[in-house]
Amino acid sequence: MTISSALNAGVAGLNAHATRLATISDNIANSSTYGYKRAVTDFQSMVITSAPGAGSYSAGGVRASSGRVIDERGALVSTANALDLAVSGRGMLPVTTSAGLGAEGQGGNTLMMTTTGSFKPDANGVLKTASGLVLLGWPANADGGIPVFPRDTTGGLQPVVVNANQQAGDPSTQIRLGVNLPATGTAAGAPGTTLPLSVEYFGNLGTSETLDVRFTPVVPVAGASNQWTLQIRDSAQGGALIGDYTLTFDDSRGAGGTLAGVVVNAGGAYDAADGTVALTVAGGPLTMTLGKLGDQNGLTQLSDSFAPTSITKNGSPVGNLTVVEVNENGYLTATYDTGFTRTLYQIPLVDMPNLNGLTALNNQTYQVSPNSGSFFLWNAGDGPTGSVVGYAREGSTTDVAAELTALIQTQRAYSSNAKVIQTVDEMLQETTNIKR
Repeated sequence: MTISSALNAGVAGLNAHATRLATISDNIANSSTYGYKRAVTDFQSMVITSAPGAGSYSAGGVRASSGRVIDERGALVSTANALDLAVSGRGMLPVTTSAGLGAEGQGGNTLMMTTTGSFKPDANGVLKTASGLVLLGWPANADGGIPVFPRDTTGGLQPVVVNANQQAGDPSTQIRLGVNLPATGTAAGAPGTTLPLSVEYFGNLGTSETLDVRFTPVVPVAGASNQWTLQIRDSAQGGALIGDYTLTFDDSRGAGGTLAGVVVNAGGAYDAADGTVALTVAGGPLTMTLGKLGDQNGLTQLSDSFAPTSITKNGSPVGNLTVVEVNENGYLTATYDTGFTRTLYQIPLVDMPNLNGLTALNNQTYQVSPNSGSFFLWNAGDGPTGSVVGYAREGSTTDVAAELTALIQTQRAYSSNAKVIQTVDEMLQETTNIKR
């Protein structure tokens, strides 16, 4: 009956607009919620077919469907916390709950995703949000490199743990000698005095060790030899000789004072391509740069002065952790009070074909669903993903002005559907009165 179909359409309209009202109220309530993705309601008409040219029409009504626009990004809001993280562009941060750690499933951790979070270490150093979300990442090796992990499972992901009281040292592996030797020291009649030089380096345990470097001139009977004997001893090995080299310097007009040759008497070989010698100290291999042949920036022999002009090395003593930050590529680095920095974890970004197909959970988190497609763990900035931003949170995608406009429209539509029902009721009452 046509009049009853109108009643059904009016009731369907009330239900549909009540659904839209629910999404609007949720959006407005979360207008200040970091990482919130607004919900939307779409209407689809329902049609009851009838014969062409029929004199009557049956109303089918309307059906409402709701969902979240997860691929829409909110504005980034600057903060003062280094571990306030957001994603600039596509991709999500991998997280899990404390209860989900070690759960059965892919990789042993229940994978959840979020676009932003304010992470702080708990009593055990695990980075968590106030709502209990645990940040996941790939742990780095001792040298700061990231091993190869599977990208389509969470097998390599682990909770990010940062011990605020940790200490770390950085052993020295490279030393560069910038020294000028006196040209007059290799001339006939020179006293042949050995020139000492002490060079500090740091061992594997952060201890300060010393290389005893000695330059001894080769004094000829006549003329100038332009040769020096370089001996290197390691304090960590009780002063053992670890290198003995004969250095010859050029005395030509074009390249006067530069290295012309290096002869290995004992110790590691001299690499003419990069001007280094390979030494073995107590803690392992160490590369010392003497300079390339003909290089003005290496060892030189000029004038009559002994001048250690530039001695540089890597490494540092044991230092205390001062700050932990995440760079745009998702590498979580620790900086110590000695200036040493070390990579601790890499935070990948999770992406899938259909972000809007994800299952929405509490605390602005999401999980993979059949509609979203399979996930893939990307390096931040690679593929379709954006970059990780520290000191920032992603704001809500709710536009309060637009939601208030939609609220007024929904209210009027709801009232109009209610009026339809009231009218149908009055018409039915008239029909009842006719029978009387």
